[in-house]
Amino acid sequence: MGVAAPVASAQETAVPAELQQLDATVERVRQQFDVPGVAVAVVKDGKVLLERGWGVRELGKPEPVQADTLFAIASNTKAFTATALNLLAEQGKLKMDDRVIDHLPSFRMSDPYVTGEMRIRDLLSHRSGLSLGAGDLLFWPTTTYSNADVVARLAQVPLKNGFRDRYAYDNILYAVAQQVIEKVSGQSFADFLQQRIFDKVGMGGTRYNADHLKPADKAAVGHAKYDFTDLRPVPPLTWSNNAGAGGIYSSVRDMARWMNVQLAEGKLADGTQLFSEKTQQQMWQMQIPQVVPKPSVPELEAARPNFAGYGEGWSLSDYRGQKLVWHTGGWPGQVSRLTLVPGQNLGVVVLTNQESGAAFNAITLSVLDAMLGAQGNDWVAAYAASVAKAQSNADEAWAKHQAARSAKSTPSLPLSGYAGTYRDAWYGDVFVEHKGGKLRLRFGATADLVGTMEHWQYDTFIVRWDNRSLNADAFVNFSLDPDGKVRDVRMQAVSSLTDFSFDFQDLLLKPKAE
Repeated sequence: MGVAAPVASAQETAVPAELQQLDATVERVRQQFDVPGVAVAVVKDGKVLLERGWGVRELGKPEPVQADTLFAIASNTKAFTATALNLLAEQGKLKMDDRVIDHLPSFRMSDPYVTGEMRIRDLLSHRSGLSLGAGDLLFWPTTTYSNADVVARLAQVPLKNGFRDRYAYDNILYAVAQQVIEKVSGQSFADFLQQRIFDKVGMGGTRYNADHLKPADKAAVGHAKYDFTDLRPVPPLTWSNNAGAGGIYSSVRDMARWMNVQLAEGKLADGTQLFSEKTQQQMWQMQIPQVVPKPSVPELEAARPNFAGYGEGWSLSDYRGQKLVWHTGGWPGQVSRLTLVPGQNLGVVVLTNQESGAAFNAITLSVLDAMLGAQGNDWVAAYAASVAKAQSNADEAWAKHQAARSAKSTPSLPLSGYAGTYRDAWYGDVFVEHKGGKLRLRFGATADLVGTMEHWQYDTFIVRWDNRSLNADAFVNFSLDPDGKVRDVRMQAVSSLTDFSFDFQDLLLKPKAE
């Protein structure tokens, strides 16, 4: 068994000349984007150039972020899931082009053809025909559904695109991947990760998910801007029902070791292979291309890639003539980015405890420029401009909603006429309750999705969730039949800034038959 040798801490060693400005950059980022704590590790040529933290683990408390502080790495977990499947393939226990139903006979998509043709590799590549974030409400926010429930309910999640036709990011198929790993290996996913990856790489501080954090662990607390304005801590989220998509907690110290194994084409610190070079090439081979949009603001033009696509648990693109292999992670209160530059044997990981993708992008590109000898771009300012543009777009969209609103209109029915139990084919039951002269909406399997409904116009309401950290208030539109009874209910997020995992638009709620 290959066990990684201890990596000497770079926390106290001299910072390389290229990274002398990183302190100032990170502090600018923390101020500009209101990020309480940031951790960064940079590796090159198999060595750790830098691993350290800035700021605090939780607002209002003194404990600092350090190299061993644990963060939710969210979708950076996907590369671990892809690696797990490939390790099983190397053992001969499966082939990446096996049909999923050959290993999980009960597996179903909403289209029989897709069910029969879905391959193990397809589970990792976001080309299934599902739309962006489809099915995420089965586990985001935390639900009472099991992994088996999530996979079973996938059969009813609608397909919006053709199979292998285009890229559309999803999480739910990684729940299937998790189930395949457990079925084929005979181990729990937690045990497989621990024994086959964490222990071998030397990721001693890394935890399977929030439920596995230990009392002595120095874990960062996530923060969100409640109502998009008031920065406060949020409680930890656990995805035990879809850990394959984003469950892991790790530190930049452990992630530095992971990056070095990746850059060494699967080779551990002691020279043995975690996985083969062929497997490495396969995971980094583009499975589906992505459209490269124009940047949201001119200041980001230099960051626009010439190509973009997705491999197996990895995003692929280019920057300043170099191929990038990377991924981001988004979690309530914590977001991150890991970026590899194989041609330079270079890696950088940025973990944060606030929901600001601009923060991790500005730091990442600043580090890449420093290490590649590029100058002339102020990425903090560029991403600040991008954030301002996104806010402006959201404000403009809200103004259009307000302008189109018939404020004097009244509901077609008394409020009690909208009350009832509604069922969506893939999510399950949602309850509209008439209490104290108000309507309350409650998602049956999701404790956090409970809120009060305010009349907007005609038969449309806005649900304001009790948990104001979600930033996911939604329009709720009731469609009536000719007899004035509710036929169905559709929902959509009010703000364009709402996380895509609140896939309310995919719900079709119908009155539940008594």
